[in-house]
Amino acid sequence: MGIVATLKQQLFRWRSDGTAPLRLGQRRIFIIPSRGGLLFALALVVMLIGAINYNLALGHALVFLLAGLGIVGMIHTFRNLHGLVITPGRSEPVFAGATAHFELTLDNDRTSPRLALELEAETGNSVMATVDRKKGVKIKIPLGTQKRGWLDLPRVRLTTRYPLGLFTAWAYLQPAMRCLIYPQPIAAPLPNASPSPVGGERHGDGGQEDFAGFRDRQPADSPRHVAWKASARNVGERPLLIKQFSGGAEVELIVDWRLTDDALPDETRIGILTGWLLAAETAGTPFGLSLPGLEIPPASGERHRQRCLEALALFRS
Repeated sequence: MGIVATLKQQLFRWRSDGTAPLRLGQRRIFIIPSRGGLLFALALVVMLIGAINYNLALGHALVFLLAGLGIVGMIHTFRNLHGLVITPGRSEPVFAGATAHFELTLDNDRTSPRLALELEAETGNSVMATVDRKKGVKIKIPLGTQKRGWLDLPRVRLTTRYPLGLFTAWAYLQPAMRCLIYPQPIAAPLPNASPSPVGGERHGDGGQEDFAGFRDRQPADSPRHVAWKASARNVGERPLLIKQFSGGAEVELIVDWRLTDDALPDETRIGILTGWLLAAETAGTPFGLSLPGLEIPPASGERHRQRCLEALALFRS
């Protein structure tokens, strides 16, 4: 390990447990002159040389006055971060390709506001924040997504150059936060849906749910729709039988891994299943999910949708 890497490890080895509030203390804040601060210092040196050369008392006074102003600015830049309390929040799942947002709460227990705070988790994607005195503010840190699964929040850089811009003070935050990334949906024609009983098994053969006969069971059919008595009479002769009903019977869809093309990459197949799931939800059709090693029975509602999408996001073939 090189000297630079060792130095970085020693400087930035601290981190919170990721769940408890973190208060920025003196050892967690770093400060260096900004580019404007270096130019300011260079200008002071030139002014001082001129004042010495021409023996200008007012020139000396101006140089020391501006130098004192720079030192005061450095102190205020440091104090803009010192004592700030950061608390991890939560993140809502998003689809791959969208921007995930990680929520952090910044609390200020001082009587002076914290101004011009910048938080950044990835280069070029930062947010600005201001925390009023004795108040807190919730900030959402944006982070781009590319693939499904869990996305951990990387190290966040909290920066300020307030008030004069002559110094840059920063601190690193490492909350233990992660966001669930759903697969990116791929539009594809929905497979055939199968009739389903409303509120349980059908009885009788009248009304809007008239019995229309039997058909061979398909891979997308739910096992609870199998006509077991009729199938028992034909054991070994033909596949299991499914009851068919005519009229206004409700239908349901099984989003089945086996209905996708085996020749396609796994991620493409997952995307197709996600597209089917969302299309069924839009159409108001109850849907279930069938994956190798996992069966989710047909249902509807937001919790069922989240359960199916989470299973697709974390699926490993």
